[in-house]
Order: sequence, then structure tokens, then C-alpha cells
Amino acid sequence: MIIHPYIPKRKPRKPNAKQRAQKASWQALLAKYDITPEVRKSTVVVTTSSSTVVVDPSRRTDHIPSVDTGQGIAAKKPVMQYTGDAMLGIGQLHKSNAVPIFKAQDAIDISKMRRG
Repeated sequence: MIIHPYIPKRKPRKPNAKQRAQKASWQALLAKYDITPEVRKSTVVVTTSSSTVVVDPSRRTDHIPSVDTGQGIAAKKPVMQYTGDAMLGIGQLHKSNAVPIFKAQDAIDISKMRRG
């Protein structure tokens, strides 16, 4: 089991008074009627079956050759990149919301929106 390093490990919480009273009541009932709870053990069932799929011979397509052109299935999308000079930069409003900045006033407005 891999534990992510940023997930803090938590100690199990202690039962509160109500939970302790309920557990004591349950133990008293078990003792009164002389019942021992069964401990279930997980059982692993391993089945080995060599099942084969039976296909009707009239439905087989082994005789039909595949056509291989040697090319891919679609053209690769070109990388989108801004090549102009009107954009000053990229601002960030909230978390991963990137906004292009074209004027200095836009940057001032974005900074004021973030800080209140």
C-alpha cells in the first residue's frame, strides 16, 4: 500500500462516553446470554477453469485481411501558441483561471478583484 506523503496520518479517535456506555451494555448482554461472537475470517476462493469461447465458424473473419496504410488514424493537432505582440502577459483570477492581459489597466483590475 502506498501512502501519499501529503496525507497526514490520523490516530484513531477514542470513543466518547455514549459509545463507551453502548459498548459496555452490549458486552453485558453478551455475557448475560453466554454468547461469544463469531470472528469471521475472509476466505479466498480460487477457481481454475479453462473455459474457451466457442465461435460459430460462419462468423469467423480470419480470411478477411486488415488494411494497414502505415499511417496514424488522424492528423496531429498543431500546437496553439500566441505569436502576436498585443498581449502583455497572463493574469490569474482564481486558482487555475488564467486570463490574458492586453492593457496595464486589466492587470490592475485583476489584482484588485483578487484582494477584495
